[in-house]
Amino acid sequence: MRAKITYLVTAAVLVFYFGLVGSRGLLLIKHGTLLTVTFGVAVLILPVIGIWFLWKNTQFVRRANALATELDAEGGLPVDELVRTPAGRIDRDSADAVFERRREETEDSPDDWRCWFRLAVAYQDARDTPRARKAMQRAIALHTTGSSPSVASSSSATSSPSGD
Repeated sequence: MRAKITYLVTAAVLVFYFGLVGSRGLLLIKHGTLLTVTFGVAVLILPVIGIWFLWKNTQFVRRANALATELDAEGGLPVDELVRTPAGRIDRDSADAVFERRREETEDSPDDWRCWFRLAVAYQDARDTPRARKAMQRAIALHTTGSSPSVASSSSATSSPSGD
């Protein structure tokens, strides 16, 4: 719940910022000179990109949460079996060991979105956020398409669980 509140507050602050920047862009355009109109248009592009980025990330989070809810209902969420340091951080060797099991599971069932979801969690535990995100995107794509073998066999940058 804490993460959701943090996300909502951050999104609200960003939307406020986009509105502020957009209003400044409009003021520059209203000024009417070639230079201010050019700067105004350039300034208006920033909120458009920001809103698009915020929208895409929100959709990603919603889809990933939907997969987590479905996997939880099936009893398939990964169990937290990681060793932690006295400070509460995940031990790197423990995360690597779990990651290896998840990678092998995904290589055995490359068309199963559940395996890719668990692999994404393992990547995140191993502090490899870019690969965690790609694995989660793969899980979402497989879930959306119904895990059809024809889609899973098409090669992409995320089709290899090792990420190489």
